[in-house]
Amino acid sequence: MAGKKAIENDFFSRVYEITRLIPYGRVTSYGAIAKYLATGRSARMVGWALNASHTSSGFIPAHRVVNKSGRLTGKLHFGNSGTMQQLLENEGVRVEEDTVVEFLEKFWDPSKELK
Repeated sequence: MAGKKAIENDFFSRVYEITRLIPYGRVTSYGAIAKYLATGRSARMVGWALNASHTSSGFIPAHRVVNKSGRLTGKLHFGNSGTMQQLLENEGVRVEEDTVVEFLEKFWDPSKELK
């Protein structure tokens, strides 16, 4: 069981490292992070990592990670349902009906940006 925890901690750390690189005013998806980490079918694990990010040291801009359609599916993990949207809007990202407006223009793809 200790081995599984070490692998999980390593994966979570890698997710946090990538999440910290998302530029201000941009968003990415759980799947894009998973793909960059060569774990393409692990989008849900990326979500679990970000849900636990409050226990990590330093700021992790988890609010910049949305689902593949630009929806704020992780908003309930921010204390109240409006915090994630407010954080994004503070960075100039428009959100309507829990979805990033102009998602493709705001999308940051680590596989393309971090070569």
